[in-house]
Amino acid sequence: MKLGILATGITPDELLGEFGSYADMFVQLFSKADCLFEYEVFDVRDDDFPVNASQCDGWIITGSKFNVYQNLPWMQKLKQLILDIHDANKPMVGICFGHQIIAEAFNGKVDKYKGGWGVGLQRYELTGEFDFLPADVHSYVINAMHQDQVVVKPVNAQVFSTSPFCQYAGLIYDNCIITFQAHPEFTIEFSDVLVDLRKGDAIPADVSEQGLATLRQSDAKTDSVDVAKWMAMFLNSRAVSKG
Repeated sequence: MKLGILATGITPDELLGEFGSYADMFVQLFSKADCLFEYEVFDVRDDDFPVNASQCDGWIITGSKFNVYQNLPWMQKLKQLILDIHDANKPMVGICFGHQIIAEAFNGKVDKYKGGWGVGLQRYELTGEFDFLPADVHSYVINAMHQDQVVVKPVNAQVFSTSPFCQYAGLIYDNCIITFQAHPEFTIEFSDVLVDLRKGDAIPADVSEQGLATLRQSDAKTDSVDVAKWMAMFLNSRAVSKG
């Protein structure tokens, strides 16, 4: 299966050499989960877009430092591509910014959350049984790094995961698009360095310290590899079922 990565952002310059780009992180994560894909990366910020929605078998939209409500020209073009991918019955995954811009493409609304930043390890509850999830799993823990959230859910979106901090933490659209607000591709090591880098600047110092505390516990771990398997199962099964 060929997976097109629509890169909407890149790792901060200070961390790029050590951790790779956001697109690299997805490749690394799927590799850890023994999920074999062929990849093609499109840096949509630089107007590097696929020829059409069928150029790849499935798609993933990365996180970004941008806000979706900036509605820059490349974001407008990306929203149209999202609708084209949906119309072409190609499966898609959205992460953080990807989660948000997919919601906006389907007439949802994204805004700064009144509760502030979500930083560090966060637990999300699953809302029911879905074919891409093991029946005995009821929650998962992955890294979060966001202030914006989906505040109005699109009509065609179903909630599959939630938390007290993030009501719409995971959404499914018409059984062919799945999105996560948090970051399965972020390792604990990367999140630790990233939060420390942004502490007192983009992220308030007290919120940063709370997030760092979750990352620096002796038993800190994520369910990222499991989440990668869920995403891969979703992508593969929908690509097969849609032909």
